[in-house]
Amino acid sequence: MELILYSKPGCHLCEGLEEKLRQIQSFDLHLEIRDITTQDDWFSAYEFSIPVLFYKNLAGEEISLPRPSPRISLGQLEQFLQRYVMDS
Repeated sequence: MELILYSKPGCHLCEGLEEKLRQIQSFDLHLEIRDITTQDDWFSAYEFSIPVLFYKNLAGEEISLPRPSPRISLGQLEQFLQRYVMDS
């Protein structure tokens, strides 16, 4: 599973989600972190909505995922990804 996390330095919500994503071991996960401060188009698109999570489907298209709650547990995050990515 390939995930993309749009983030920026100092974003505590982003850091929390990244930490939980890195702890997932129930399936193979590749996580790409994109710092929105490095590209103007990313910054203008996501400045007020980070963290933003996408997954790449088999065709390589980036599909937006609903924003998980900052309070989501690791188990709930695994179920969330199973529901939105693995079952699609």
